[in-house]
Amino acid sequence: MTAAAPSSATDNRRRAYWLKKLHEWHWVSSAMCLIGLILFSVTGFTLNHAGQIEAKPAVTNRHAKLDAALQSRLESRTAVVKADKASKGRAPMPVELHSWLQKQFAVDTSGRDAEWSDDEIYLSLPRPGGDAWLRVSLTDGDAEYERTDRGWLSYLNDLHKGRNTGKAWSWFIDIFAGAALVFSITGLFILKMHAGNRPFTWPMVGMGFVIPVVLALLFIH
Repeated sequence: MTAAAPSSATDNRRRAYWLKKLHEWHWVSSAMCLIGLILFSVTGFTLNHAGQIEAKPAVTNRHAKLDAALQSRLESRTAVVKADKASKGRAPMPVELHSWLQKQFAVDTSGRDAEWSDDEIYLSLPRPGGDAWLRVSLTDGDAEYERTDRGWLSYLNDLHKGRNTGKAWSWFIDIFAGAALVFSITGLFILKMHAGNRPFTWPMVGMGFVIPVVLALLFIH
């Protein structure tokens, strides 16, 4: 009996050490995930009921006129782009057009390839919660910008899906997913360490697995 006591004490210390570590990782990861979990939970609900939530898009349309000199330079640039077979008619807007568009429409076209044809330059500007596009006519110098805003709810839904959100948000989703995984796994180990005193632990965990599987098999075709 005296030999068993030290072994039991060692096991208890080891258990206490790992339980403390698991709680530390669990609360740190939960703190990192908290706002993200709220965001993705709410938008998961709104996406699931998207057809029942009415959205009223607001469309803004603006026009401006190129000066003759800039229009002439764009016509020359179009010939160069069209001659480059590798570009397949796609190329960034030149600096002077980029600056002009920023001044006229307050829109940033940097880092995007526009579609160049014989009579116009077209640039699609998709974004979370809406859409936009630019068209510059090479025949009459007319520039048109249209922006569609579907509201903040659509914006949050697109954040959930990672639609047109850029690399920074994509990195955030990856980091959030990693933190949520740590949160879930440490929670599972904490459940395991307490399961001996909580007989409903594993039935509840099992239900979390069985219910979606049964629903998928029976009701999703």
